[in-house]
Parts: sequence; structure tokens; C-alpha cells
Amino acid sequence: MNRIQQKLQENKKLLSIYFTAGYPNLKDTVPVLKALQASGVDMVEIGLPFSDPLADGPTIQESSTAALKNGMNTQKLFDQLKRIRAQVDIPLIAMGYFNPMLQYGVEKFCAACAEIGIDGIIMPDLPLDVWQEKYKAIYDQYSLLNIFLITPQTSEERIRAIDDASDGFIYMVSSASTTGAKTGFGDEQSDYFKRIAAMNLKNPQIVGFGISNAQTFKAATTHAKGAIIGSAFIKHLTAHGVDRIQDFIREIRA
Repeated sequence: MNRIQQKLQENKKLLSIYFTAGYPNLKDTVPVLKALQASGVDMVEIGLPFSDPLADGPTIQESSTAALKNGMNTQKLFDQLKRIRAQVDIPLIAMGYFNPMLQYGVEKFCAACAEIGIDGIIMPDLPLDVWQEKYKAIYDQYSLLNIFLITPQTSEERIRAIDDASDGFIYMVSSASTTGAKTGFGDEQSDYFKRIAAMNLKNPQIVGFGISNAQTFKAATTHAKGAIIGSAFIKHLTAHGVDRIQDFIREIRA
């Protein structure tokens, strides 16, 4: 069983953290991962920086630009993670955009992920039908879960199709906007969370976009299995560096 699937079976609300590989400094990728595991995080999304990250807000965009300037790229990330499974055993998910994956070679990319010990991939701009037709067999060959996103605007028909195609969790985007920390969720988001929960999907949902503190983490996980924090964590990392990661996680879990 995949590490993501094992983690989803635990009787707890899961906290997943997104960060950009190679940020704040090129060699911070592994230290960040080790600090996140030591802080009790359940899963980590490792962001592969890209020059045109359409779904990301300004905080993640800026971290992506800085990481690229630091020299981060796909091969550099794989080189950094070669021995990560000797140090980190929580689920790891590669998150990025399809263009760098395509340039690297989809099968080569998946093979490298499997060799390192990556458990899943999130590619927001890789459509479900294209993935099923061209790449699902490759993902399956290397035991990689593909994590799909849904939004408040996603039709029930498409949500059901994504649920049928998934074997891990569904990334439930809290709003139709780009990523970024918010102070709370309104009635519209709460109704959306309840609506998806009432669909009784076979895959659990983890909420992303707008989770920034203990309050929003609790609100997001009332009807979902867990929540993902990205922009707020990167802001903390920018301000305090790797050494203060535990402080941030402790506040979220409060």
C-alpha cells in the first residue's frame, strides 16, 4: 500500500505542508523536509518551481522565482532527494506544472520519483482525460498516485469522474482564486465543504488554498480529512528560516 493511502487510514485530521524546493536557499530542500517531519507534519508537497505558475498566488510565485534564480530545476531536485528515504518516512508528493515534467520526459520523471520514494504527483494543468489516455499506465507502473483538484465550480459529474479515477485523496480547492492565506472561510466555502462531504466520495478530501492558522485549519477539516498549507508556511519560512519551522506547526496544531 502506498504511503499516502496508509496515512489516510489514520484516525486523525491530516496536516500537509507545501513548500517550494530550493527556497529560501538552494540546499534547504532536505533540511525543510526533515524539520517538517520532526514537527509532526503528516504529508509534504514538494513544489517544483516553474516560471509561469498560473494557479499560485504572489507568495508562492515569488518563492518559485527565487528558487529558479537559486538554480533549482527538476534534475537538481531529484539529485537532492536521492537519499531522502533514509531520513524522512512521511508521504511525499511532487507538485508542479506539466511543462517541466514533459520536458524532462514523463516516464523518466515517474521513474525518478519512484526510485527516490515519491508517493504521488499533483499536476494542476494535466487534464483528467489526457492523463487517463496517455499517462495513467506509466503512473501505475511506478506506483505513483495522481492527485486531482476540484473547485467550487467543478460539476458533480466531473467530481464523480475524478473520484473514480483516484486512489488517494482529492485536493479540494477552497475557492476559485489563486493560492494565498486567508483569515477565515465564509458561508459560501462552508456550504461547498458540506456539499462535497454529502457526496460520500470513495476518496477522502484534503482542503487547500486559504489555510493559514489554527482557525482556518479547524474550519477546513470539519468536513474533510485534512488541509494543506502553502503560502502561510512560505511566509513563515521567508521571515524565520528553517530553524523556526516547529513554531509554525505548533501554532497550527494548537
